Amino acid sequence: MVDHTQALSFGAAAAEYDRFRPHYPEPALRWALEGLAGSSDSHSGPTPPRRPVRVVDLGAGTGILTRGVLALGHEVVPVEPDPGMRAQLDASTPGTTALPGSAEAVPLPDGAADAVLVGQAYHWFDRDRAHAEIARLLRPGGTFAPVWNTRDDRVGWVAELGRIAHMGGTAGNVIEKYTDFGPEFEPIEVGEFSQRTTLTPEDVVALIRTRSYWLTAPADERQKVERELRELLATHPDLAGRETVELPYRTIVLRARRR
Repeated sequence: MVDHTQALSFGAAAAEYDRFRPHYPEPALRWALEGLAGSSDSHSGPTPPRRPVRVVDLGAGTGILTRGVLALGHEVVPVEPDPGMRAQLDASTPGTTALPGSAEAVPLPDGAADAVLVGQAYHWFDRDRAHAEIARLLRPGGTFAPVWNTRDDRVGWVAELGRIAHMGGTAGNVIEKYTDFGPEFEPIEVGEFSQRTTLTPEDVVALIRTRSYWLTAPADERQKVERELRELLATHPDLAGRETVELPYRTIVLRARRR
């Protein structure tokens, strides 16, 4: 069951979300779009696409994924249900206007997209309804690819961070949980990429304040999370006394073709 209270909680922290959430690595986005007419199969380099791919960024949030795909030279249509997130996307992504809509009801015609990408939002979808809607949007042979930046909880302090802040969505959980996109899609392929973000201890606290658990928690629970988090940052041997920390991520891409 989708928790709509949590799913639509991010607008209250849209500016902080846009500032502190990590970007999506270029190689991950290139891999998500690999093989489509006009896309470049190279994971690096300046070669532009022969023809821009038309991408729908579903659950686009503040436009972090949208901007990554635009930087590859493609056309992007962001769709986002939360008005606060749409406003931030429009402000931080010049020349782009997000459409109001959800994964279950997208205001675009049949076959409008070469690819549908989803950054950090697929777990909020009503999946059966969303799969049918995404299949409607895609041209035959088009790609559906949800993407997640998951903290690398193989690192001790990162696992402790996740426990304190009640953060799920580890790489292993994502891969194990989502095994197919329904009968209109080919089997899922899995890509994994890595990156690190450099944050101050205060940035780490600000990052946690963009999480749905913190945004919807009562005041006393928020205080408890922040207190334990500050203690971790101040006392853990890998963190204590450091002006900045490197937060490692595993970026997971699940990719499938429309039949």
